[in-house]
Amino acid sequence: MASLMDKAKQFLIEKVARMDKPSADVTDIDIKNVTMESITLESAVDITNPYGHDLPIGQISFRLRSADREIASGTILDPGSVKANAKTGMIIPVTVPYNFLLSIMKDVGHDWDIDYDWDIGLTMQLPIIGKFTLPLSKKGTMKLPTLSDIF
Repeated sequence: MASLMDKAKQFLIEKVARMDKPSADVTDIDIKNVTMESITLESAVDITNPYGHDLPIGQISFRLRSADREIASGTILDPGSVKANAKTGMIIPVTVPYNFLLSIMKDVGHDWDIDYDWDIGLTMQLPIIGKFTLPLSKKGTMKLPTLSDIF
């Protein structure tokens, strides 16, 4: 009997391993708002749902880093659902105070850009599998606004 249970368990593990899973991609990071105190960044994420039903996302967790320092991090609870058999776009906003940017001026340098690492985790409840976090990561360089952009 134990052998039959082991075979059934192994069969289920193999089926789940081959099952299509949601995928996602960070498609864009833009500066959306510039004030005297901070800049607001928005990250566009496209999530593809291979299932025939909507997939609710329980939370989005994020961390933005530059020069081995954390710029911002946070969690967005219940951001919505990913449409069935479709690609759904979501926006992740983050506000960065200028005092932090001043503290990493050596990374900004003469070209007025900043190298960044953007880590995102999309946590959802999948059928059979259960709670599943889809990790995303993007590295890049972002041009910062100058004083003439602000005024």
